[in-house]
Amino acid sequence: MYAFPIGVMLDSFRLDTKTAIERAAALGAHGLQMYATSGEYAPEHLTAERRRALLDMVKSNGLVFSALCGDLGEGFGNRERNPALIEKSKRIMTLAKELETDIVTTHIGVIPSDPSHERYKIMREACFELSAFADGIGSRFAVETGPEPALTLKGFLDGLGSKGVAVNMDPANFVMVTGDDPVAAVYTLQEYIVHTHAKDGRKLSECDPEAIYGVIEAAIQEGRAFAELPLGEGDVDFDNYLKALDDVGYKGFLTIEREVGANPTEDIANAAAFLKSRLNAPA
Repeated sequence: MYAFPIGVMLDSFRLDTKTAIERAAALGAHGLQMYATSGEYAPEHLTAERRRALLDMVKSNGLVFSALCGDLGEGFGNRERNPALIEKSKRIMTLAKELETDIVTTHIGVIPSDPSHERYKIMREACFELSAFADGIGSRFAVETGPEPALTLKGFLDGLGSKGVAVNMDPANFVMVTGDDPVAAVYTLQEYIVHTHAKDGRKLSECDPEAIYGVIEAAIQEGRAFAELPLGEGDVDFDNYLKALDDVGYKGFLTIEREVGANPTEDIANAAAFLKSRLNAPA
C-alpha cells in the first residue's frame, strides 16, 4: 500500500472556483493545484484580502494547495523576453508561499540535448536566477517533464547546483511525446521530484517536441501526435510507476490533471477511484 495524497488540478473541472473546490473535496481529494498566471488569480490581481479569502475557502473544505501552476506559455528560451517572465515567476512563487505551498510548476521550453546550444545557455541563465530566488524563500520551481528525455533534464538540473529548480513529474507527457519510460525516469530524476501530475495518454505518431511545446508552433498537436486518455486507459504503467515513486521515497501529491474530455467531473472522479484502487492494493 502507498500513502501518496491525491490532488486535483482545479482548472480541470471547468467550473467556478468555489464549486470546483467543493467538487474536489467531495471526491475525497487531499489537495488542489490551480493556475496563477493570468486572470483573477494572477499575483498582480489577487489582493492580500482576496488571497486570504481564497486560502480560507480551500482550508474550510479540508484541502491544501499541492502547488500552483506558473506556466507562462513560452518557456525561457528568449533572452530579451526572460527578464519579464522571470519577474512574474518570482511573484507567482511569492504568492504560492502566501497560499501555504512551496511548489510552483511550469514548462521552461525544450532543453536542447547539446549544452553548447545557445538556447541551452539562455535557459540555464534564467533557471539559475529562478533557482536562487526559490532557494532564498524556501520554494521549488518545478519543471514539468516531457519535452526532453529524463537524462537531458537531469543533466540540465545538475548544472544549476541547486534544488530550487526541481521537477513536476508528468508520466503521460513522456509516453505521449518523447517516448521516454516514465518508470525509469522516476529513478533518473528522483532527487528532484517534488510534485507529480496523474495523467495518462498514448503516442499516436512520431512528433517533434519543439512543435508540441510551442518553440516552432504555438498550438499543441492534440489528436494528431498523441491522445490524452483517462487514467488506466493509456500507456503509463501505473503499477510500476507508483512503485518507483515509493522506491525513491517520494512523499508528495499525485495531482489529477484532465485536459480533455466531455465530462470532466466524471473523468476526475474515475481518476481518483483508479488511484485509490492502486494506492490501497498490496504493494
